[in-house]
Amino acid sequence: MFGLDLERLLDVEEEYRRLEDYQGGMPRWCSGCGDNAILTAVQRLLRDEGIPPEKAVFVSGIGCSSRFPHYMNAYGFHGVHGRALPIAQGIKIRRPDLHVFVNMGDGDCFSIGSAHWIHAIHYNMNMVAMVHDNRIYGLTKKQVSPTSPKGLKTNTTPYGSYIEGLNPLTVTLGVTNVSFVAQAVEWIPDLLYEVIRQAFHHHGFSFVRILQRCPTYLPDIFDPFINDPNNILILTHENGLQLDDSLARIYKNQIEHDPSDIHRAREIASDESKAVVGILYRNENVDVYDEIRRPRRVTTLEMRKAVLEREFDKFAVNPVGGDNHNENDE
Repeated sequence: MFGLDLERLLDVEEEYRRLEDYQGGMPRWCSGCGDNAILTAVQRLLRDEGIPPEKAVFVSGIGCSSRFPHYMNAYGFHGVHGRALPIAQGIKIRRPDLHVFVNMGDGDCFSIGSAHWIHAIHYNMNMVAMVHDNRIYGLTKKQVSPTSPKGLKTNTTPYGSYIEGLNPLTVTLGVTNVSFVAQAVEWIPDLLYEVIRQAFHHHGFSFVRILQRCPTYLPDIFDPFINDPNNILILTHENGLQLDDSLARIYKNQIEHDPSDIHRAREIASDESKAVVGILYRNENVDVYDEIRRPRRVTTLEMRKAVLEREFDKFAVNPVGGDNHNENDE
């Protein structure tokens, strides 16, 4: 056939993935909620990477963002408040073949889940953790969150929040074994997608904070950044983000930042006068705990079934005359 390798020519992907292949239930978030943009970005990622739905698992805790697994056509675990990360770690260490994603809110991760957050960074297991940070408790109807700014009036701080909000970027960058830290905003979808994509390809624990609007309980909190592009600081680098011409014309406030420089990353993260977008830090030379502690013995399907049968047999009820019948019981 004109010198063409017919077998190679016909060697195409078995199945073409569509965005619809990853769409689960109809989202119930409020109209204009930034969670919708994050959901679309993740679905695009799975489609573009050709990940079969059965090879992805989404873990969450409690909060508006934690409904994420319900809206993905993939494996999901909707856990309890603040406990998404240890659940995800358990999944990853037993099923290293799965791509593990964690979706949490600012209260879910930085308040009740703060201890798990710190240790997840320290253990550096291979997964992507996305924090949907709207700086308010949305699901429980407007209570102060760890990242709420000082002076914010909420149902739990009617006279205004008394202290400055937590800076998750500086905290994360200060933990031993940190290996990937990035920030995105949901209202710039191209950069949101690119940050999540780079987090996905990172070898280790990828921490991505996403500034996300809550149109119901805190609709104006990010207006200074949305209305004035000069208040957005884009971090560019050959190993980070690279803007196309259309975005570069809008977001002119850019600096070249090498993600391997953790000291400079901490300096940038400390300045909250602008919303930083980009990869602050990346280091793939950090030990990955799940690879160090991965079980050496490969478990087969037959072995798993045998374990389940043994456990089920402990609770089996045998009729009179069954194998486990004891005449002395009569």
